[in-house]
Amino acid sequence: MDPIYYAFIVLVFVAVVLALEGLYLWWNSKHGAAAKRIESRIRALSAGGQVQKERLTILKDRMLKESSQFEKLIMQLPRVKTLDLLIQQSGLNWTVSRLCLMSLTIPLVLLAVATFLPIPMAFAALAALASGALPFLYVSRHRTKRLRKLERQLPEVADTISRALRAGHSFPSAIGMVSTEFAEPMRGEFRITFDEINYGVPLNEALMNLATRVPIRDLRYFVIAVLIQRETGGNLAEVLDSIAFLLRERFKLFDKVRVLSAEGKLSAWVLGLLPFITAGAMMVLNRSFLEVLWTDPAGLNVLYAMAVMMVSGVLWMRKIIRIRV
Repeated sequence: MDPIYYAFIVLVFVAVVLALEGLYLWWNSKHGAAAKRIESRIRALSAGGQVQKERLTILKDRMLKESSQFEKLIMQLPRVKTLDLLIQQSGLNWTVSRLCLMSLTIPLVLLAVATFLPIPMAFAALAALASGALPFLYVSRHRTKRLRKLERQLPEVADTISRALRAGHSFPSAIGMVSTEFAEPMRGEFRITFDEINYGVPLNEALMNLATRVPIRDLRYFVIAVLIQRETGGNLAEVLDSIAFLLRERFKLFDKVRVLSAEGKLSAWVLGLLPFITAGAMMVLNRSFLEVLWTDPAGLNVLYAMAVMMVSGVLWMRKIIRIRV
């Protein structure tokens, strides 16, 4: 064959490889692990940090530089920074605008679907309105799980810092060890603290930022102990050993309480969901049997009374099974 043909095939192959490599590099720079880590640090500093005003303004401008007009409008609303901190504490790669957009879209979609189903529009509207809280509940659930995991990692962090101090390392160096050797999410939080110290933020301020980003009572005890030791002196390693021991003993007590209250929680879920499951089954099998509840005035009164009693029962069961230690 003509050598030009083979040269053309080779050049096309090289062009395709270079194009794929370019696409990969572009995607990695925008959505890769390093880009996500940098974005997470910037958002964490802007959401929860109490850093200097000039540096905080720079971080906010950088975070909103390529945002859409809708996102910039959302950021002007009150309490948005608190919502941004909530998303940051959940560990999700969401933005405030995405959360608000989902809270508006889900009710509209459910309401549109309900128009094709044999469901009273009043109940459909109430269900669609209540579904607007699902994204917030999803974020809140992830936040609770992440904070619980952070709390479980805290005794090991105290032990690691204590051993590092006994080995002769400085406290910032011990924080750097935690930021590299521990698993997520504790590694990420201490990495932000370590970066703040390296950027020139005072150690006391960096620890207070950590306590703001991670609202855990035990972590606040840890921060207070370190700050007091820096002011008064003493053996910080022994203090951290005592904190780790107390945390482990508290976790043992929490686990025991959770086991003892597990049966009550299961009963509460069964009693709370049983009326809705039964009503759904009756709607499928014999819909006319339940129509009297929303077609007759007496049936509406029964529904109102039932709703009040169910809410009261749920709150009462929740108070019984929640044991504060």
